[in-house]
Amino acid sequence: MIKFNTTLRTNGKGYWSNKARAVDVTKLSVPYVSDEGDFGELRVYFTKDSWDVDNDGLIYTDKQFMTELRTALTGAGFDGNDVDYSEQGMQGDNYVSLDVGKDFLDSWNAKFNIVA
Repeated sequence: MIKFNTTLRTNGKGYWSNKARAVDVTKLSVPYVSDEGDFGELRVYFTKDSWDVDNDGLIYTDKQFMTELRTALTGAGFDGNDVDYSEQGMQGDNYVSLDVGKDFLDSWNAKFNIVA
């Protein structure tokens, strides 16, 4: 898990929430990587003070959040184009779950010399 302090916005047009607001992101983790190293899960953790899943719904499917996340990841030296939402059932109460491919994983590994 790494620190990743940034603020991303939702536009409230996702399928699971109509809230448009700033979300304080605090860290990233890659808890799963396939044996071939070509697919994995990225978790983007946020503060419950800025987003409460019980009251605000899931960030999952919010296009503005995804656009801003990809930009932030790219700015931090990762391949942000290789990131997209995972399935609804994988979303957490304090993180957004995302599918990542080989390009993202290669950039993660190059930066930290770790994969998971």
